[in-house]
Amino acid sequence: MFLFLHIHWNIDPEIVNLFGISIRYYGLLFMLGILAAIYLLQWMFKKEDIPQASLEKLISYGIIGIFAGARLGHCFFYQPDYFLAHPLEAILPIEFLPEGGIKFTGYRGLASHGGALGLILAILLYAHKTKQSVLHTLDLIAIVTPLTGCFIRLANFFNSEIIGLPSSKTWAIVFDKVDSLPRHPSQLYEAISYLLIFFLLIYLYKNKTILHRKGNYFGLCIALLFTARFIIEFTKEHQVAFEDQLPLDMGQLLSIPFILIGLAFVFYRKKKTT
Repeated sequence: MFLFLHIHWNIDPEIVNLFGISIRYYGLLFMLGILAAIYLLQWMFKKEDIPQASLEKLISYGIIGIFAGARLGHCFFYQPDYFLAHPLEAILPIEFLPEGGIKFTGYRGLASHGGALGLILAILLYAHKTKQSVLHTLDLIAIVTPLTGCFIRLANFFNSEIIGLPSSKTWAIVFDKVDSLPRHPSQLYEAISYLLIFFLLIYLYKNKTILHRKGNYFGLCIALLFTARFIIEFTKEHQVAFEDQLPLDMGQLLSIPFILIGLAFVFYRKKKTT
């Protein structure tokens, strides 16, 4: 009989602090995910013969949409009471201290569902400004989105956040910064799932005879991403206390509309165009 020693995870989220400026794994991995997406979009835009100027606009709108949507999504999906009472803290990386004064906190809390909504709104604005096809743009963005999502979940892992439920599985991990219990590495479950979805989408993109109708990539992407998210949520601790009173947690409830919309794009448009 073999005794398995669970991995203990106790990485400092801060890589280095230079003159009071903190460089953290979360920010580094988040930006690497964005840069990887931009690199792939450059390749696809060139392949599709879309002007470089259009890509630059898309990148600008997309980054603003992702960050604004993810931040506001976290504030109003998960902590609405607090941020409705402290609206400036929702948009500024600060905290007003009870005894007076201000503390710089950075943006603590980003919601993927909000980021998805923000990105979709940014794409609609981009398509309006550049006269590019909304559905075609959604398809191109959808192909690279899971790769960025993989990096973000790795960032959550380095932060020891969005942790899983206690588990006796041999691959369970002890997050020493949280407690001494072996837990599901739910962040890694999601990161691996998103990476596999990315490989599937990039394969389908290179074989366009499989999915050739506009909107199919977008639909398949969000259906798969949020189905994975829905399932993996069963292995996670609740992020906020009010979720204990819900039949499903907030992440699952917010995933259901995305799954349905994704399936509609895959199947409804196929029916209409055949």
